[in-house]
Amino acid sequence: MSKIGKKQINIPLGVEISVNGLLVQIKGPKGELQVRLHPKVSVSVADGAASVAVKNPEDKRQRALWGTFRSLLSGAVAGVTEGFTKRLAIQGVGYKAALAGDKLTLHLGYSHPIELVIPKGLAVTIEKNIIVITGIDKQMVGQFAAVVRSRRPPEPYKGKGVRYEDEVVRRKAGKVVKAVGG
Repeated sequence: MSKIGKKQINIPLGVEISVNGLLVQIKGPKGELQVRLHPKVSVSVADGAASVAVKNPEDKRQRALWGTFRSLLSGAVAGVTEGFTKRLAIQGVGYKAALAGDKLTLHLGYSHPIELVIPKGLAVTIEKNIIVITGIDKQMVGQFAAVVRSRRPPEPYKGKGVRYEDEVVRRKAGKVVKAVGG
């Protein structure tokens, strides 16, 4: 048995789950998401809870799929009810971000600005040196945040770069200058 897979997913009020073959649709107050299932995974909805099952719980690969799809469905339910947010901090002299329509422009110490197209379904806001990415799709929010961070990851000597707000950057000591003398 999969520890995660066998847990039921509680469906809050206002959330509707419908299963059409291998496609699960989740509708909620914030929007609508779809999860495509593996052929060996099935979902059943009853009494305000959804449960995930596999054809052969003894097979190691199917147990892995069981937990994975239960987590994907749980994340989709959380997304359509509360949504997901990632906060990125920009640290460094002259480092800044700006929004222009559906593009995020980053000035990160390179000779040119970096323009990133914001994917549909995400909302990006900027508060001083903090970039806030929100959306209902957990994977899309995390992926776009990772793309923004990858443009200038924090360096260990001064801590300059783009980092997650709760990320702790391990700092290194710089070079130790040898004293001149006899």
